[in-house]
Amino acid sequence: MRSTAKLLWVAAAGTALGLVALTVVGDRHPVWQSDTGQKVLQKGLETAAPEPPPGVTVAKVGDKIPAMSLRTIGGDNQQRRELKEIADGKPMLINFWASWCGPCIREIPELVRYANSDKGKDVTVVGIALDEPAAAQSFVDRFKMNYPQLWDEIGPKDASVTLGNPAGVLPYSVLIGADGTLLKQKIGPFAEGEIDKWVVAAP
Repeated sequence: MRSTAKLLWVAAAGTALGLVALTVVGDRHPVWQSDTGQKVLQKGLETAAPEPPPGVTVAKVGDKIPAMSLRTIGGDNQQRRELKEIADGKPMLINFWASWCGPCIREIPELVRYANSDKGKDVTVVGIALDEPAAAQSFVDRFKMNYPQLWDEIGPKDASVTLGNPAGVLPYSVLIGADGTLLKQKIGPFAEGEIDKWVVAAP
């Protein structure tokens, strides 16, 4: 009993220290841009996250992601598109954001740059807003986010949870292989030029 309580306390303390470090050191510090730093942060947030609702499976690196159909932003917001259809046989960089999320605002220019670069032609960049459709559309227009944009209702069953984000942190990004395997996870915003290295470094 004591050993179990001790393990839980250590896990909670580790999570708290990780979150404090992220706040104090800053989400753009190089430690959070490294694979090791991201794994530590991901593990800490997973430990602190509530149990997912019944029927929701949280994907981990190496898992095949399930078929997912989400609503588009703009026009008919009830139109649904399959992620697999959008990927069109390419790897996918999926970025979860919201119009009220400060770090999301900081990283959007980097995502737009990458999506429109030569390197971005080999990877399908997809944005998924966890936001109200009208606010999301205004945000997309403001930042000229000219890559596929979808939306979902934020909550314990949203698409980011299914793709490995049980703590609901934003921004959150994943790299999905052409075969549908979850390759990498990224908690926090991309720094300038980071995406090129992050995608190239994919296993």
